[in-house]
Amino acid sequence: MINLFRTFNPFNALWLVIILFLSRVGYLFHVPDKLEFIFVEPFARLLVPVAYEYALSPVLNIFLAAVLVFIQALLLNYLINFHNLLGKPTFLPALMYVTLSGLFAPFLILSAPLICNFLLIWMLFKLFSLYKGEDAKSTVYDLGMIVALGSLIYFPFIYLFLSIWIALVLFKPFNWREWVAGILGYATVFFFLAVFYYLNDRIKNFGNIWLPLGTKFPDHISINSYNYLLLIPVIMILVLCFFKLQQNFFKSYVQTRKSFQLLFLIFLITAFSFYVNAAFHLNHFLLCLAPVAVFFAYYFLYSTRKWFYESLFLLLLISIICFQFNKF
Repeated sequence: MINLFRTFNPFNALWLVIILFLSRVGYLFHVPDKLEFIFVEPFARLLVPVAYEYALSPVLNIFLAAVLVFIQALLLNYLINFHNLLGKPTFLPALMYVTLSGLFAPFLILSAPLICNFLLIWMLFKLFSLYKGEDAKSTVYDLGMIVALGSLIYFPFIYLFLSIWIALVLFKPFNWREWVAGILGYATVFFFLAVFYYLNDRIKNFGNIWLPLGTKFPDHISINSYNYLLLIPVIMILVLCFFKLQQNFFKSYVQTRKSFQLLFLIFLITAFSFYVNAAFHLNHFLLCLAPVAVFFAYYFLYSTRKWFYESLFLLLLISIICFQFNKF
């Protein structure tokens, strides 16, 4: 399977659909009678003055989520090939994204983090373009607006503002105007939100939007112990990927090295920003899919032992399918 996706072949999109189906079919046997879908934060609920939370049937909800994942996988694959981050054209980023998107049951339904992944991929397009761009102020301003839009949908997305400044440190010489441009872009969106609050006589509540940022980082996370078993192959592949990256790090182009550094820091930001939510939800980690999928793709592209990497991927895929058919 891995060898099939190592080369860039448009017909791989058909195999991608099959894997997308296999990684979701088990959940259909245990799907709840109702699935809630919330795509804006409570402070932005006034912007969507209709009841939509249960407007979709469970099957339609899962189907639309799968369609979004498929589109995001193709966009991510195009992004990685366009910037040549892996050194050769391949379909592996799309395969890894689709596979990882079926890791946990909360990943399989429509959610705010899933919607925000479109914004994250859009950000990556712009962040990687900073390396060769001469005047980055307009790009950074746009990035600030994207982060603000993502914050309206899913508030922990606000921490991805840090990725803008990190990219400026990695890709550009210091220019204070570029650093301020991102703040102005973010402020632009929330200025219009403040106007909306004012027109609805709720301006006194506007400052409460940022109160969750002061939430104490939790001492422990309550996760079903069976979910940890699914993480075993994921952690194994990540560790192997980092070893492979270390071996080839200084053989890569400067842009490639800095891009992988940026992806790693984005992974850390998205992984540790979950605490902002009052209630912990596994679907938060959908935001980690894009960088992790690229790391996985790198390992499987440059791994040399066919029997080992094929078995490892098969173990991951079978684990995902088995855990969906068994409701623990």
